[in-house]
Amino acid sequence: MTTDGLTAVERTWAEETRDFWRHRAAYAKQQATRPQTIGYSLVDSPVGLLAWILDKFAEWSDTEDSPFETISRDRVLDDVTLYWLTRTGASAARIYYESHNSLDPELRVDVPSALTMYPRDVEKCPRPWAQERYRQIVRWRSPESGGHFPSLEVPEYFVKDLQEGLAAVLAAHR
Repeated sequence: MTTDGLTAVERTWAEETRDFWRHRAAYAKQQATRPQTIGYSLVDSPVGLLAWILDKFAEWSDTEDSPFETISRDRVLDDVTLYWLTRTGASAARIYYESHNSLDPELRVDVPSALTMYPRDVEKCPRPWAQERYRQIVRWRSPESGGHFPSLEVPEYFVKDLQEGLAAVLAAHR
């Protein structure tokens, strides 16, 4: 897609997303092509599971130095413990394999939609591009903070945003 007509912020989003997929998405390629390889490690070693998940929190959070700036150690340990006790590290990785290349790029969403683009998420879509797929955007937000884990990083904003987004979608259906 062309960046013509995008704002400076949207151009930056497009560049950051392109950079992410070019240079920092090895985990996705690994999980999409060889999910069992990483899967065995994720269910065999709690330290390996912690390292794998903590890397994502560190990389995808809206922080400067450490995910613990916005997400408590207990929350991260809760997340890792949940994967460990349920032995779901492998199945969580396998979803990439199961869904890889399955989404039709021409798919259009014609129902009312509410979208929020958090500034430090790994993939951000400029509104003009989003409108190509989501044909009835009834609410669009781009808050000043938040990354890939907004419910953990900015929980108060996330809950309010979710409530308002759902209300906008419901109102559009009436």
